[in-house]
Formats: sequence, C-alpha cells, structure tokens
Amino acid sequence: MLNVAVIGMGWWGKTLVTLIGNSSKLRVVKGVKRNPKTEAEFAREHKFEIISDYSAVLKDPDIQGVVLCTPHTLHTEQIIDAANAGKHVFCEKPLSLTHSDVVRAVDAINKNKATLAVGHERRFEPPILDLMRTINSGELGTPLQIEANFSQDKMLALPLDNWRLTPEEAPAGPMTATGIHILDLAVGIFGEAESVVCNVKQLGSRLSNGDTLAALVSFRKGGHALLTAILATPFDGRFAVYCNKGWIEVRDKAHPATPEGWTLTQVVSGDKRTTREYPPASSVLTNLEAFADAAEGGAPYPVTQKEMIADIAALEAIIESARTGQRVIVQ
Repeated sequence: MLNVAVIGMGWWGKTLVTLIGNSSKLRVVKGVKRNPKTEAEFAREHKFEIISDYSAVLKDPDIQGVVLCTPHTLHTEQIIDAANAGKHVFCEKPLSLTHSDVVRAVDAINKNKATLAVGHERRFEPPILDLMRTINSGELGTPLQIEANFSQDKMLALPLDNWRLTPEEAPAGPMTATGIHILDLAVGIFGEAESVVCNVKQLGSRLSNGDTLAALVSFRKGGHALLTAILATPFDGRFAVYCNKGWIEVRDKAHPATPEGWTLTQVVSGDKRTTREYPPASSVLTNLEAFADAAEGGAPYPVTQKEMIADIAALEAIIESARTGQRVIVQ
C-alpha cells in the first residue's frame, strides 16, 4: 500500500481522493490546500489530514508519494522538490509547459531513483489499449494519419478568473485541458513530433484565451495527427487511426471522469466493418494504481519518460504556433 499526499484540493484533486478510496494499492494520508479550512469536512469524511504546507509533506517519512493537482506552471519545481525528498510523483497533465522544464523534472526523478507518472488516463482505457495492441501488431499495416477530438463544456461553469482559464496556465486555450490527452495518444502511435501548425480562436464562449483549437502535428517517423479540442460544446471524444490496410476508431459514450463505456470500430481492407462495445471502467484509477505498482517495484509504469518528454516538446511547439500563427519545428 503506497501512502500518498494529494497536493491541490480543487474539483479534480477531490475526484482523485474519492477514487483512491476504492483502491487496495494506494491510500491518501494527507492533503495540501492553501486554505485547508475550506476542505476540512471533506478531509474528515475521507480520513486524512489537510494542511497548507507542501514542504511539510516532503519531510514526512510516512508519505512515499505525492499526487500533484496544482497549476501547470508549478509542476516542474514541485516534481523536482519531491524527487529530491525521495518521493515518487504522480503529476496531472501537462507535466510542464516547456521542453527544458520537463527534462529538468525527469532528470531529478532519475537522479533520485523515483517513479514518475502522469495523468494521461486515456492511455488506460480498455478500448485504447486494444487499439494500441492492434496498431502494434501490424494487422492494419502502416499508420498513416490520426484524427482525434476531445471536446467538452465543463470549463464554462468555472469562474473566469479560475487558474485553468488563464493565459499563463492555459496558453493555447483548450490544449492543456483536453487536447494534451489526444496529443499523448498520437505520440504513443507515432513517437516524437517534428513540426506543428495550430490555430486557437474564441468563437462560442467568454473564454478569452480561446475555446476552439485545431492543430496539425507531423511526426519524425512519418504520419500526421489532426487534433481538435473545443471548450464551448457538449462532450465528444473520438480517436481514429488510419493505416494502409484498414482503420480503427474509439468513440467515448461519456466524459472520462464519469465513463459510460466506449465503442470500437475497425475495418480491414476487403472485410466488413466490425464494432465492439466496452462497459464503463475507471481509467483514472487504473492509472493511479499503475503508478503505485511501479513505485513499489512492480511492473514499470507504461508511459515511458521518452514519451512524456515528447508530449511536452510538442505541446510547447503548439503553444508557440498558436501564438504566432506560424509552423513551428519541435525541439
């Protein structure tokens, strides 16, 4: 059982606490919030201590890991501080906002022989796992292009001064909220990105740094990804990979935070279209438990550090392309 502290008690931090309460692999023993009194009742209900001091968590010998649900610009230094204190780290996406920062964070993790995991729960959805296995088997031939969409309107309920909506924390509008998930899946298929072109506009909401994103990502070993992320329309989620012998697509039935299942569709050249229905499953908890397993010496965490770094390198280029309107080469 891995004892963890959850850092950041906003809506997502509390969601993770609730999910971890159903786990036999990790346990929340402490939480951190700038004003702990506001979540004192929640902490009592879930039987953990809530404090305001992150450094006190890092000094606590009974805590083996931290779960970071904090603003994106804080992630790098919080990861480094945790690693230097000998703690394993599960960090919500994105790990960092720049390539240089994520490299510093990963270096600190490796120097201290800690485990690093990231909140890319889409990687752990059963149909996505099957999609990845099918692509890797070669059954559909060479991957050519990805089309993916992750849109939602949950952010419209947030106050406009919420950190998740600020230019500093969400510099390419929907990219850090939802687009990063489908970018990560594309990296899982194609590897490191080579160049990006991205456009973000404010079209259907009061979200001043943009609610509608379109990005074209080209990859070093070939292939493209066409990514769409919108924050001003009801939820839709789709991830499709087109290959030279067929194609495969996963469609979500509901938002990953409250899954209702998925539909996987596959076509092989010369054969009829086939579909498979998947029941709901908590990929968020599966991801957290994979972190716990890796931290305690079990199976390695399945998202590699090379992929984590590639995600952020591509994200940084997308942010720059959205700002300038130009094609940007990925570091």
